[in-house]
Amino acid sequence: MRLNERTQVDLSQMRTFADIARFHARERPEALALSFAGRKTTFSRFDQRTNQVANALLREGVRQGDRISYLGKNSDIYFELLFGAAKVGAVMAPISWRLAVPEVSHVLKHAATRVLFLEGVFSSLAEAAIAASSPRIITLGGERADYEVWLDAAPISDPGIEINAHDVAMQLYTSGTTGLAKGAMISHDNVISIWRRNAEAGEAWSIWTPADVSLLAMPISHIGGTGWGIVALLNGASSVIVSEFSPESTLDAIEHQGVSKLFLVPSALRMVLQLPLAREVNYGRIKNILYGASPIAPDLLRECIEVFQCDFCQLFGMTETSGPVTCLPPEDHDLSGNQRMRGAGKATPGVELRILDEAGQQLPANTVGQIATRSSSNMKGYWRDPEATAATIDKDGWLMTGDAGFLDVDGYLYIKDRIKDVIISGGENIYPTEVENAIYGHPGIADVAVIGVPDEKWGEAVKAIVVSKPEAHLSSEDVITFARTRIAAFKAPKSVDFVNALPRNAAGKVLRRLLREPYWASRERNVN
Repeated sequence: MRLNERTQVDLSQMRTFADIARFHARERPEALALSFAGRKTTFSRFDQRTNQVANALLREGVRQGDRISYLGKNSDIYFELLFGAAKVGAVMAPISWRLAVPEVSHVLKHAATRVLFLEGVFSSLAEAAIAASSPRIITLGGERADYEVWLDAAPISDPGIEINAHDVAMQLYTSGTTGLAKGAMISHDNVISIWRRNAEAGEAWSIWTPADVSLLAMPISHIGGTGWGIVALLNGASSVIVSEFSPESTLDAIEHQGVSKLFLVPSALRMVLQLPLAREVNYGRIKNILYGASPIAPDLLRECIEVFQCDFCQLFGMTETSGPVTCLPPEDHDLSGNQRMRGAGKATPGVELRILDEAGQQLPANTVGQIATRSSSNMKGYWRDPEATAATIDKDGWLMTGDAGFLDVDGYLYIKDRIKDVIISGGENIYPTEVENAIYGHPGIADVAVIGVPDEKWGEAVKAIVVSKPEAHLSSEDVITFARTRIAAFKAPKSVDFVNALPRNAAGKVLRRLLREPYWASRERNVN
């Protein structure tokens, strides 16, 4: 008997990504799974093509635990590759197309990527980056596209390889304080258990049915994009995938493709509302809009509710937690503003939160310390980096988030600052050390520090504080242009200040907090 469109799916029957493809192909074979650039894929077709990916990977010599990568914008093919790899126990390590050549090269070498699936328009980027790793390259799109030929040569039968739910399925790269991105190893269960726990608890904001249509606009190189795509497929819903976010494509998908669920960052919501057409679209199908990366300002919330006429829900999580660990539900979103809207909500079902002091001891309510979390969605660790893993996850399974905050007496989490110095700009994590390392190579720079400053559009913007050499005659544009040759443009500074010296402590460490103070002095929080 086929599932009713309005009936919630029994998520207990799916423990791995491979199970998801098989289950819905059996229960709802002709239902639409993915829609991308006019291409429609049913669940039956999705299962068949993921079988072909699996068999083709086996033909390439890819085995359980091997890494493959995808370098390109959002696409339905990415999910074919992710789920196909899952059927043989291989691990997907997606690479952001926005990275610079040295960053792409690091990921390919560090992951020991066996096969790189490459969107044709990024061929020059890949060719410059592969020298140290030399993976097999299969191109999608463009004159040299060979993906469909590669796929068609593989049988459509299921390879039937047994995969454990706790096996690593994805390796998502997250920038680190050392300047080199770390590969967070995420298992099938890490992702699926989040949504299974929420469904079992009856959390209204997380309820999906096969009748839902999801918009996937966040980057698939992030957990926010890939995770959102997985949860829609898990629930048998249809996903409308856009290659990258734009306010125009968002409105088009809502108006013409019946989108009922969205996940966006507040800065993206603001861009949508700035379009004149935003007041003319019919939003009647939208059930709720989930957002993350930062709280939503009361003025923006008022405008969003006026226009979209739906519930809003804030999620807080990180790559290392495989998705959200807290939720601020619709009932806590107050148009007049309230204390809880300044926070990140309460722990989602199955998640524990603690606030710890520097010695690792638990702190009482309303006391600021490091936020730690424990649940089945915590990553398995960092690939080939036991020291970083041990510094992030303790022996009892508590993951240190690197954020400073407190829990109130009702269990609501409030984030006050960042321990790890990370800058979050438009939902992207940027580490100052990574940017500083890129800038230091300029022959005219004697010293540099990088901080995040408030930005109305992106939440925070990267600012470089530079000490130039006496003989150098540098401009801000010189510094910014040089940085963009070594790191992704979104990580490069948006502004540069020149000073005679940087403030340092007795040990010689730059006092970033002192540099940040003038820019954040009028703000309640030191994050935006």
